[in-house]
Amino acid sequence: MAVLQGIKPERVMYYFEEISKIPRCSHHEEKISNYLAELGRSLGLEVIQDKALNIIIKKPGSEGYENSPTVILQGHMDMVCEKTQDSNHDFSKDPIKFEVEDDFIVAKETTLGADNGIALAMILAILESKDIHHPPIEALITSDEESGMTGAIALDPKNLEGRILINLDSEEEGTILVSCAGGERNTITIPIEWKEAPKERVSFEIIVSGLQGGHSGIDIDKGRGNSNKIMGRVLNRLNEKIDLDLYYIEGGSKPNAIPRYTRVKVTIPKGEYEKAKSIILDLDKELKNEFLHSDKDVEVMLNKLNEDANKVFSGNTKERLITAINLLPNGVQSMSMAIEGLVESSNNLGVIKTLEDHITLESAIRSSVGTLKQFISEQIGLLAKTLVASYERTSSYPAWQYKEDSYIREVIKETYRELYNKEINVSAIHAGLECGIFDEKFDNFDMVSLGPNMYGVHAPGEKLSISSTERTYNLLLKVLEKIK
Repeated sequence: MAVLQGIKPERVMYYFEEISKIPRCSHHEEKISNYLAELGRSLGLEVIQDKALNIIIKKPGSEGYENSPTVILQGHMDMVCEKTQDSNHDFSKDPIKFEVEDDFIVAKETTLGADNGIALAMILAILESKDIHHPPIEALITSDEESGMTGAIALDPKNLEGRILINLDSEEEGTILVSCAGGERNTITIPIEWKEAPKERVSFEIIVSGLQGGHSGIDIDKGRGNSNKIMGRVLNRLNEKIDLDLYYIEGGSKPNAIPRYTRVKVTIPKGEYEKAKSIILDLDKELKNEFLHSDKDVEVMLNKLNEDANKVFSGNTKERLITAINLLPNGVQSMSMAIEGLVESSNNLGVIKTLEDHITLESAIRSSVGTLKQFISEQIGLLAKTLVASYERTSSYPAWQYKEDSYIREVIKETYRELYNKEINVSAIHAGLECGIFDEKFDNFDMVSLGPNMYGVHAPGEKLSISSTERTYNLLLKVLEKIK
C-alpha cells in the first residue's frame, strides 16, 4: 500500500510518491524528464522536451477560460541527494524512503526531495484534472536547478507564450517571494607536491561530524557549523603544535549544502599521539560550547588507521591548503539595509576533494547585489593568486529584483486574504531561484514564488508539512480560478 494513500490532497500526494520512486539527482535527470514527458503525452497534451531535458507541457484553459492570460506553473525536477554516513541508500536506483509522522512526511536517512518534488506533484495534479477552473497552463519543469540552474539558462524563450509565472520553489507557507539572490560557483585548485612519507610515524584519521548542515542560502544565517571550516581550524591548531603530515582530505558533497562531515588522513611521530589526542579533546570541548545552540552534537575524533602512508603532501602544499581553508570567506558576509533580517551576501565552502595531483575547494557565493557577488569572488581569486593556485568561476546566475507593479502578486494577496482572513507576507530570499534567469531572459515577466512549509532542506531528515501542502495547493487553485 502506498505510504501517502488517503492523505489530502490525494492526487498531489499520489504524484509526490510516484516522483519519489524515480532517480533525479542533479545531472541525472533522464528518467524523471522522460516520465514527465510520457505522462504529459498520455494526458493528450502538447509536450516539449529540449536538449537540456527541460519539460514544457501545455494545457488549454478550462471551459470559460479559453481566452484568459496564460499562466506558467514552474518547478524543477532535480533534487539534492544527501544521506547520513551510515546509510546504504543508492540514489541512482533506490526510491526515497519516507514516513508519515503526525503532520509531516519525513525522510530519516536521506533528503526527501520535497524541494522541488512537491511542485511537480501539484503541477501534475492540475494537468490531469478535469474539474479545476483554470486559464491556459504552461507547465515548465526545469533540469539541474540545484547545481547551477543550467536548465533555466538553456531554456528557449520561443517555447513559452505566457508572461505570468508562478514559481513553486519556496519553502514557507504564508509568504510569497518577489526577489531572490544571484549566485556563483567557484573552485580553487591547489596542485599537490608529494614527498616520501617519513619513517617511524603513525597514521590517523581526523573526523568532524555531528553537524546539522542545511541549505547554504536559507540556513546560512542560523549559525550552523561548516565541517570544512572546522577542519581547517583543527589542522591549523595541530600543525602549530606537532609535527604533522597530511595526505588526504574530503569534506562536503554539494557546494549549495552546508557540509556536515569532513575527514582527513595524517601522520604524526609515534611519540606525539597523546599530545595530538589532548589537542583534539580541547578543540572538541571548544566547539561543543561554541555550537551549543546550533550544532550541539558536533564532534571531532582522532582514530588510528591500520595503514602506512607511502607519500604525503609536501610542507608547501600542506601550508597552502590549511591557509586556504582558514582564510576563504564563509558564512554571512553582509546583511540587507533595505529588508530587515535579510542576508544580503554570503559564501559557503561546500566541498573539498583530494584528487591524484590536486586538491579542490568548491564554494557557492550568493548575493542580492551583483557588485557584492563580484567582490566576494574577487576576494577568493586574490586568495588563490596569493597561494599560487588556480581559480575558476562557473554557474553564475543573476538576482531577481523586486518590481513595484505586479498583477499576479496582487491576485495572490487578495486570494490569501479571502481564504484565511489575514495578509500574506511579501518578502525576498537569500537563495537562488530560477526567476532571476527568467527575469533576464524574458521581457515583461510578472512573477511570484510560493510553496508549503519544509524543514531541513538539503540535509537528511528533510520534512514536508502535509497540512501546509493542502493549504498551499488550495491557494494555488483559487488563484488560477481568479485569472479569467
